[in-house]
Amino acid sequence: MTRQPRVILITGGARGIGKGIAAWFLDRDWRVVICDCDARAGEACLADFGKPDNLFFIRTDVSVEAEVESALGEAVNRGGRLDVLVNNAALADPDTGPIETLELAEWQRRLDVNLTGSFLMAKHAVPHLRRVGGSIVNMASTRALQSEPDSEAYAASKGGLIALTHALAASLGPDVRVNSISPGWIDVRPWQAEAPEAIEPLSETDHRQHPAGRVGTPEDIAALVAYLVSPEAGFMTGQNLVIDGGMTRKMIYEE
Repeated sequence: MTRQPRVILITGGARGIGKGIAAWFLDRDWRVVICDCDARAGEACLADFGKPDNLFFIRTDVSVEAEVESALGEAVNRGGRLDVLVNNAALADPDTGPIETLELAEWQRRLDVNLTGSFLMAKHAVPHLRRVGGSIVNMASTRALQSEPDSEAYAASKGGLIALTHALAASLGPDVRVNSISPGWIDVRPWQAEAPEAIEPLSETDHRQHPAGRVGTPEDIAALVAYLVSPEAGFMTGQNLVIDGGMTRKMIYEE
């Protein structure tokens, strides 16, 4: 009897870290569903991967429940099942200016996409994940644990995502495992530029400041996602894993 291919759904998967995760799982013969609000980027992503039969794109605004519910239904219909949900969609620019001038609408939009979107995706994915003993991976950030000025909305959304992770793990276990990843500096430029060959190399200082000796790549994140959803991680749930080249463990003082 032929085993049905496993299916992973990645939000915000048309560019950056999400696209890197998609590439990893495509190479390992999974069916990959990309949900992204940018239809043009989604179509370009399909073209970049050669439009394989095991890759699907569904235009989705994760902050709109009706679109999320529709996307999950279509994803399961096209993929045949759902094994993994990666909540990666986010408004990535952390700088929203001084708190005194931060508009409520801008604050709310960050929370709607970065946090509420993950809640909505989980809500509508859980019935499908339960059937196969699946997993959820939420993409948080080291900015949930440390901050630069003028990043309140982003930090709050990612901090909330870590809390949502362990709450979901407690509610859904043992049927569904839920973990989060907090990336540090990940060089996503080759995964979202139209001309990757024109990208300026990062400096030696950029790399050297990391205890690991280099800036991270989307492949680093994809490998960790692959581990978290594997049977080898079967005893891990409710955890937030920091992957930042050691930067959050480094003492930094101005001289």
